[in-house]
Order: sequence, then structure tokens, then C-alpha cells
Amino acid sequence: MRIQIVAASLAAAGSILILTGCFSCSVKQNPQQLKEKTAETTAALKSDAKAVASGVREGWSRDKPLDINHASKAQLKSLPGISAATADRIIANRPYAKRDDLLSRGILTRREYERISDQLTAKK
Repeated sequence: MRIQIVAASLAAAGSILILTGCFSCSVKQNPQQLKEKTAETTAALKSDAKAVASGVREGWSRDKPLDINHASKAQLKSLPGISAATADRIIANRPYAKRDDLLSRGILTRREYERISDQLTAKK
């Protein structure tokens, strides 16, 4: 008797789920709402893709030393302890034969140079 009740309950629940699924599929969506939702989703995906691409670029450049003869002011300022004024001094005194020219020419203090020297290179 219990098995019959459980079986009947399961059959009823299954039927309700099937009918709910069928009716929910037949609900008509407003084409304008569908277009707006698609546009919102596409915009969010584009934003996410740009963020991923930016992260990949940053990851690639992080492993490469920064060329002090060709680096932009923004790239130089991204180094620890380098201010806008220091970046301007580095740019104004180009070209450099080697990275320790920053120290020997008095562009950076020893402390500043030691903080970033492993992140620099001087290419011609």
C-alpha cells in the first residue's frame, strides 16, 4: 500500500514538472525585451573580454624588463617609487647605454635604483 502511494506521488510530481516545463517554453517573449536583454548581455561580455585581454597584456609585460630608452612616462611611473618628476628626468636624459647609467648620472638615488634595477633594461 505504501509503495503504491509513493509511486502515485512520484508520478504526479513528474507530471507536474513535465507540464510546467511545457507551459514555460510556450510563453512568448516581447521581441523588444529580447533585443534589450541580448544587447545588455553582449555589452557585459565585451567588457569582460576587454578586462581579460588587459590582464593578459599586463601579465606578459610584467615578466619582461622595462626598456628605459623607449618606455613611456606612464610605464616608468608604474615602477615602485617612481614619480612623474622622476619619470620626466629619466626621459629627458635618454639615451642610456646600460641601466646603471640612471645611478651614475644621478638620475636616481641608490635606494630608488635598487628598488627597480631588476625590472629595467637599456636597449638601443
